[in-house]
Amino acid sequence: MASKVVVFGGSGFLGGYVIEELISRGYDAISADIQQSEYTDQQKFVECDISNREQIASVLEGGFDYVYNLAGFANLDRAVEDPITTAQLNIVGNLNILEAVRNTSIKRFIFASSAYAMSDKGSFYGISKLASEKFVEEYSKKYDLDYTIVRYGSVYSERRFENNYIYHLIKEAIETNRINHPGDGEEIREYIHAADAAKLSVKILDGEEYLNQHVILTGLERMKRSELFSMIKEILNSDLDISYESNVVPNHYKLSPYSFHPTISKKLISNPFIDMGQGILECIKEIHSSKEE
Repeated sequence: MASKVVVFGGSGFLGGYVIEELISRGYDAISADIQQSEYTDQQKFVECDISNREQIASVLEGGFDYVYNLAGFANLDRAVEDPITTAQLNIVGNLNILEAVRNTSIKRFIFASSAYAMSDKGSFYGISKLASEKFVEEYSKKYDLDYTIVRYGSVYSERRFENNYIYHLIKEAIETNRINHPGDGEEIREYIHAADAAKLSVKILDGEEYLNQHVILTGLERMKRSELFSMIKEILNSDLDISYESNVVPNHYKLSPYSFHPTISKKLISNPFIDMGQGILECIKEIHSSKEE
């Protein structure tokens, strides 16, 4: 009998890919979110607001082996502008799910954190993720709840989502023939395609290697922002105008998200993985396709 999985936030950017990967690997998976995604099968969706404890409890009555929480505020800049909503969704929302699962027989709780949880950057967003991690760890100690905390960084794909930085970057380049970057372009990121991130997000369920562990999940494609912009320009084969505004992008790290923190993480690597150039090309194709609709 297939293991049952619920993904809170399964209609989101990464959530949709995780649902697809779970189903492809034989899990009986459903998405629990405030609205259905165009990428999610209607039969695999149930409406649920993580701010509503009764709705969460109702979803969990179905009996699940694994529970993912990928829900909440995923846009760092919006989180900076609205710390109260950030705390309500990312901290209290996660706490609502933890409280609902602590008396169930689930095998593991998987929490989607961020590389910013290890950084003194990221403002209220990073703080909300770190606080949520601490709640997960404490629930594990007090209620014997097994978990895996996954710290994601620089995820992208060709799907249209607010927090898909590279998609919107390419869309801007196509529509305006320019990229206006608020930093100096020397910022370094390790990009990972959402499909690869989803595969690794499901792989952690295999065995006990990642049981009660923190996992760093970024890509192998380490590059400067300026290199990314040049790659987009070359693939578009255009005279793209690239401009830079300052030396620092507020609230974002430049070279590394890591600040000293006593919690140690393992880094999970996808092999094989979707090449960055191919990923950019898929974004371009999807943007052109959506313009023709």
